[in-house]
Amino acid sequence: MKLYSINTGYFKLDGGAMFGVVPKSMWQKLNPPDDNNMCSWAMRCLLIEDGDKLILVDNGMGNKQDEKFFGHYFLHGDDTLEKSLGINGFSKDDITDVFLTHLHFDHCGGSIERDGENLVPAFKNAAYWSNENHWQWAVNPNDREKASFLKENILPIEQSGQLKFIDVSDGVAFTENIKVRFMNGHTQAMMLPQINYKEKTIVFMADLLPSVAHIPIPYVMAYDTKPLQTLEEKKLFLTEAQQENYILFFEHDPEIECCTLQLTEKGIRSRDTFALSDI
Repeated sequence: MKLYSINTGYFKLDGGAMFGVVPKSMWQKLNPPDDNNMCSWAMRCLLIEDGDKLILVDNGMGNKQDEKFFGHYFLHGDDTLEKSLGINGFSKDDITDVFLTHLHFDHCGGSIERDGENLVPAFKNAAYWSNENHWQWAVNPNDREKASFLKENILPIEQSGQLKFIDVSDGVAFTENIKVRFMNGHTQAMMLPQINYKEKTIVFMADLLPSVAHIPIPYVMAYDTKPLQTLEEKKLFLTEAQQENYILFFEHDPEIECCTLQLTEKGIRSRDTFALSDI
């Protein structure tokens, strides 16, 4: 098995929304905002080469949206999905499986691309993996998440015939080396892949912990549909991760890819930070 960090670019979100009830006087030290209170965040995906499978976990926001859309989210940086795959010797046609942690646009927008007037799968040889619980939540969105669940990112996957569902059962095996954890605070039935790699356990954090700055328990995004549930999910996960010495892989941290944890007087915090390639 080999793991590759796949950077698809950076985007901006309101700092207050990203840090919820935490005062700006505290969070601005962790991710300094611009004059419009916007902070930069990575869209860092994970490529897993596992036997005859090449699995891409999430795929960024893509580039098919209009100028107005990108005017809200300020896609920037030199990285793209295609460029990052190419640096590691792969192309989109090599992907066998696209594992979608959830269907918010910054996680699944790269799933579908424009071919003239048509919307087609960007990974023509891949199965796209979601779960039925989350899929139904996304295609029948609540008013709070409607702006994040974009039909043009989601419905063409089903129409292509490439959509597959994972059983909604915590700890279900995706492959021999990957099991799936389910979280429901950020959105319904978000999936976190937990990977056995070089005798270590790596967990892809998606939006349970968008960044190292979100490790303290009260640091919960205003985007979460059930913030109190997120609090409980974080407590349980962080305790387990610290005790078992898991490595956390961050999708949105603008600088840090991975960290381990330690117990301090203030609670669980990051210990060592490092690049995925250093494992």
